[in-house]
Amino acid sequence: MNETAPLRARAEIDLSALRANVRTLRALAPGAAFMAVVKADAYGHGMIPCARAALEAGATWLGTATPEEALALRAAGFGADRARVMCWLWTPGGPWREAIEADLDIAVSGMWALREITAAARQAGRPARIQLKADTGLGRNGCQPADWPELVAESLAAQAEGLVHVTGLWSHFACADEPGHPSIDAQLALFREMVAYAEAKGARPEVRHIANSPGTLTRPEAHFDLVRPGIAMYGISPGPEVGTPADLGLRPVMTLSASLALVKHVPGGHGVSYGHHYVTPGGTTLGLIPVGYGDGIPRHASGTGPVLVGGKLRTVAGRIAMDQFVVDLGGDEPPAGAEAVLFGPGDRGEPTAEDWAQAAGTIAYEIVTRIGTRVPRVYVNERPEGEERPEGDERCDGEERCDGERPGRAAGPGGGRRAGAD
Repeated sequence: MNETAPLRARAEIDLSALRANVRTLRALAPGAAFMAVVKADAYGHGMIPCARAALEAGATWLGTATPEEALALRAAGFGADRARVMCWLWTPGGPWREAIEADLDIAVSGMWALREITAAARQAGRPARIQLKADTGLGRNGCQPADWPELVAESLAAQAEGLVHVTGLWSHFACADEPGHPSIDAQLALFREMVAYAEAKGARPEVRHIANSPGTLTRPEAHFDLVRPGIAMYGISPGPEVGTPADLGLRPVMTLSASLALVKHVPGGHGVSYGHHYVTPGGTTLGLIPVGYGDGIPRHASGTGPVLVGGKLRTVAGRIAMDQFVVDLGGDEPPAGAEAVLFGPGDRGEPTAEDWAQAAGTIAYEIVTRIGTRVPRVYVNERPEGEERPEGDERCDGEERCDGERPGRAAGPGGGRRAGAD
């Protein structure tokens, strides 16, 4: 592959913006530790580079959904001396022993999990770090209040036996992205009750936590010992009622763009894409953008998705296909290879991820997270401001491994590199 050739498409990840977002969020909770949530490949941004940048900006914990994600962080060099790593979505038969030996903090929501963990701890010959999750109203994972006494009692018994160490008590908000929703206060009150019960029975957690991105941004009394921002770390507001990224002092980290594959003249009355849901109203030019739902572009945004081409906002014309979609250029004739920006911070008049979310009837979380592996991530501003790279130091480019065997790097604009270039 010609590493200097223009990319068909690219997701530029500005790590300087990510570090600035972390600092902004940390300033809101100065008395709490900071967990950078990097699940789902850091919401589509690349787990390894984003984890590194977050730690550089002051995070001390990393959060993942699955144990596989957490173990990948450890394998990439994020050792226990560098960051605490927590994972919270388990199923029976999971890699408990590996998690224990990797010093992961393991979420426990029910008795079945505690039993499997204690069995694995016996095999490993060392205690497991566990954090008991309380269901305070979200209704997903977590232990119901009626079952909490049993889980607390059995966990403390296992701790007395040297099989576990209860490092945390935690929960998760259901409606914190809707400030003023009555469930927020109700969950906080119940969380305090469940924490107080566990502590009265002898639990001595290192951290108590419930604040996700909106909780961190809007509810200081929810910060407790640790906050867990996810989407806000990537510069996206958790919801319109919380505010825009600019309102919150955040900057979107991802810019998604593609190179025009073709520009051509067509007459009026010409159908465009499958089903001819768009027909040109008159003679015009069409631009072919070589990304589609196979790359994570939502098909639901057919006919509505905004794109910046040639300094003007255009709209997806007709259906988004697996690999491509079309925009009506209205007679303009940018050359093949010209840049089409689907979303970014909005500085140049380009759409934002929120604009695409509105066009597709979804949330901005989904827009960035769904961008697929066919779109290379290009990392810019990899080093913290003012830091010189030591001789021989090479930053990893977003592959799952970061151990010196990093094939296929290619220089990207602005000093970045793209991951998985081969």
